[in-house]
Amino acid sequence: MHKINLTTEKDIDLVKLALTDQDNFVYIIEKYEKPLFRYVRRISSFPSEDIEDLLQEVFIKVYKNLNGFDKSLKFSSWIYRITHNEVISHYRKIKVRPKTFEGELNDEILDNIKSDFSLEDILEKKLTKELVKELLAQMDVKYREVLVLRYLEEKDYSEISDILKKPKGTVATLLNRAKKQMLEIYRKYEQSKK
Repeated sequence: MHKINLTTEKDIDLVKLALTDQDNFVYIIEKYEKPLFRYVRRISSFPSEDIEDLLQEVFIKVYKNLNGFDKSLKFSSWIYRITHNEVISHYRKIKVRPKTFEGELNDEILDNIKSDFSLEDILEKKLTKELVKELLAQMDVKYREVLVLRYLEEKDYSEISDILKKPKGTVATLLNRAKKQMLEIYRKYEQSKK
């Protein structure tokens, strides 16, 4: 097994190392375990134990399909797509809509959401981390996921397109609809406060 620095090593090189010696697959796991855990937590309401089980399935699928990885794609998009598909499969198994949003929100992410929504006049003073979590929890999964990928995972349209296997135009439409849905939910929230 090689000794490598995960922060400087390129994904394609990690793939090559893992294909050369299966013991090197541990580097892919080490690099992606925490980001994928956060991603799943942000788009689902699964308990930590379920997320760990789900990620185990993800890494098994990645390992089994590593030879078939399309090098024209970004590896991160590919592994996020596999994770996305596992989350959807898990939802189908449990047939329960998530009721809470467990992702972490910091002030920078909150500012990104506010500024891109162009709703600053409405949201500037009132949008808190707790409220964003509440709004996300009430959204349709497909809309919540695209918002999470864009604003929390900071993926660009191309990467989101690769992950969701949808054209960039569809991604833009989903983001637009997600913003509208969030605004509708926010307005209902405001009405309930009156």
